[in-house]
Amino acid sequence: MNVPANLKYTKDHEWLKVEGENAFIGITDFAQHELGDIVFIEVETVGETLGKHESFGTVEAVKTVSDLFMPVSGEILEFNEELTTTPETINKDPYVKGWIVKIKMTAPGEIAELLDATTYTTQIQS
Repeated sequence: MNVPANLKYTKDHEWLKVEGENAFIGITDFAQHELGDIVFIEVETVGETLGKHESFGTVEAVKTVSDLFMPVSGEILEFNEELTTTPETINKDPYVKGWIVKIKMTAPGEIAELLDATTYTTQIQS
């Protein structure tokens, strides 16, 4: 499994890429592999401010639907519109083209509570 060292991770298999006061959120390579072929992404929270662990949307695969959770508190600034027509981008490139939302963090201190790549890798191998 691909687990980039420059990202932070949650136990629910979301990743966070920090860029200043903003961040990008997606699901991990492990999560997309476990879900299988992704067929639909729903995010109706653009413009809303959500707390850590709140659901910001759902990801639908052929056999299941899973909630997407905020790794840190923030305002949803943007949804990756490319996923509307090509949700399978997450299966092919979960960390670059497959980002799901861009947020403005409201509690950047929460980043310290996230997992680093080594800890996340240990978790998924357990």
